[in-house]
Amino acid sequence: MAQDNPSSAPDNNAGGGGSGGGSSKNEGGTKKVDLQPHAVQEQLPGVQYCVKSAPPWREAVLLGFQHYFLTLGMTVLIPTILVPQMGGGNEEKARVIQTLLFVSGISTFLQSLFGTRLPIVVVGSCTYLVPLISIIQANRYTSYTDPYERFTNTMRGIQGALIISGCFQMAFGFFGFWRNAVRFLSPLCVVPYVTFTGLSLYRLGFPMLAKCVEIGLPALVIFVFISQYLNRYFVSKKPKYDRFSVLITVSIAWLFAFILTSCTTYNKKPESTQNSCRTDRAGLVSSAPWVYIPFFFQWGPPTFDAGEAFAMVVASFVSLFEYTGTCYAAARYGSATPVPPSVISRGAGWLGLNACLSAVFGSVTGFSASVENAGLLALTKAGSRRVVQISSGFMIFFSVFGKFGALFASVPLPIMAALYCVLFGYVSSAGLDFLQFSNLNNFKSKFVLGFSFFLGISIPQYFSEYYNVKQHHGVPRWFNDTFTVIFMSHTTVSALVAFVLDLTLARENDEARKDSGLQWWERFNLYSANVKSDEFYSLPYSLNKLFPPI
Repeated sequence: MAQDNPSSAPDNNAGGGGSGGGSSKNEGGTKKVDLQPHAVQEQLPGVQYCVKSAPPWREAVLLGFQHYFLTLGMTVLIPTILVPQMGGGNEEKARVIQTLLFVSGISTFLQSLFGTRLPIVVVGSCTYLVPLISIIQANRYTSYTDPYERFTNTMRGIQGALIISGCFQMAFGFFGFWRNAVRFLSPLCVVPYVTFTGLSLYRLGFPMLAKCVEIGLPALVIFVFISQYLNRYFVSKKPKYDRFSVLITVSIAWLFAFILTSCTTYNKKPESTQNSCRTDRAGLVSSAPWVYIPFFFQWGPPTFDAGEAFAMVVASFVSLFEYTGTCYAAARYGSATPVPPSVISRGAGWLGLNACLSAVFGSVTGFSASVENAGLLALTKAGSRRVVQISSGFMIFFSVFGKFGALFASVPLPIMAALYCVLFGYVSSAGLDFLQFSNLNNFKSKFVLGFSFFLGISIPQYFSEYYNVKQHHGVPRWFNDTFTVIFMSHTTVSALVAFVLDLTLARENDEARKDSGLQWWERFNLYSANVKSDEFYSLPYSLNKLFPPI
C-alpha cells in the first residue's frame, strides 16, 4: 500500500494553492487558526495502491475488469466510424473490433512490463482518424464496385501506412529523440500539457451523451452519485461504491436502456436515435464468431503510398504528445514520482512496436495511452500495475471468445460517454497538480499558462472548422492532412505553445527557473538521480543491464 509522503515546507516562491494549515491556541485558550498554504507533495497522497503494490486478488480482478470494460468505448467507436466507410459490413466490423481488442491487450501487457511500467492501458487513438479517412476516400479505393474488395484493399493501404508510422515511433523513442525533447519540460509547461490531454476529448463527453440523452444523462447522474455521494450514506471500512462505481452504473443504465428498447420506445424514432439508444443495434453479437484468433495479414499483404505514410507519421508524432500527457497523469494517480524522460522515450518506442503489431494484425488504427483508464486510477485510488496487467488478460480473452466480448461491447455509446465526463475530468485535474511547484504570483507564469490555454482551445477550433469545409484546389490531400492533424490536437498546440514560451521567457535566470519549478523538476530528469524513480520504473529480470536508462 502506498504511503503518504512526508510534507516538505513550501518555498515562498513555490506556487501551492488554497489555504488550510493547522490550528493552535493562544494564551487565553481560544483557538487560533494559522492560515498556511497546503504543503507541496511530490507524490499524490491518499492513493491506496501505488504502482508497485497490488490489491487482493478478488478485488484486483474486478478492478481489472473495469479497466477492460472502459477500453470497449474507444475500441468500438473507431471501427464503427471507419469500417462502413471502407465498405465493410457487420461481420468485418466485428472482426476488426476483436482484432483491435486483441492487439490492445498484448500492447497493454508489454507496456506495463517493458515500457514505462506505469498502469496505463494502450488503446486505439482517434488522432489517426484524419489520415485514415483520407486513405479511405482515396480515388484508387473508391473505384472498387465490390464492397468487400474495397474493404480489403483499403485495409491493406492502412496497414502499409501504419507500419511506416510505427517504425518512426520506434526510432523516435528507442534512439532517445523523444527523451531529448521531454527533458526540457518544466512543471509550468506540463500544466497545460496534461490538462488538455483530458479536455481535448470533450467531444466524446456530453456531445456523444446527448445523442441519447434519456439514457446518457441518468447514467451520468447515477455515476456521480455512486462515486462521490453514496459513501456518505453507507459507510464501510473499505471503499466499495466509488471503487466499483463504473460496473454499478453501467449495469443500472444498461438495464434501463434494455427496458426502453423492449418497450418499443424507439420503434418510430429516427434511425440515428435508434442506433444510439437501442441495445440491439450494434450488430456485434450476431456477427461475432464464437472463437476467433487474429492472425498476421488477415486482409492481405500491405500496400504503401508515400503521401499517406507521411500523413500517418505526423499523426503518430501527435499521438506521442497525448501518450506523454497521459503518462504524467497515470504517474500522479499511481503515487509515483514524475516520469523520467528516458522512461517516457522507452515507452514511446514500445508504442511504436504496438503500432506495427496493429498493422500486422490489421486492426485499422494506431495506438496511444487510454485517457479514460488513467482517470479510473483516480476514481478507484488504485494505481496498481498488476490491475492493468489483469485487464490485458480480459482484453485478450474476450477478443478470442467473440460472442462474450460482443455482449459487453454492445453497450450504447451514450452510457460510455457518461463515464467519460467524469474520467476525462480527473485527467484534466492531474495537470493542475503541477501548479503547486510553480510560482503563480508571477506575471510571466500567468502569461504562459493563460496564452497556452487559450490557443489550445482557439487554434484547434479553427482547424476543425476548416477541415470540414476545406477545398484542396490541386494541393495534395496528404499535405493538408499534415497540418490539420497537428493543429486540430488541443494537447499538441497547448503543449508546444507552453514549451516555447517557457523556454524563452521563464528561464532567463535562476529566479525565473525557480518560478517555473524547474529546480524541483531537474532531479527527476535523470533516471539514476532519484532512488524512488529507480524503484518505480526499473525493468524486470535484470533488463536494466541490457537496456540501461540514460
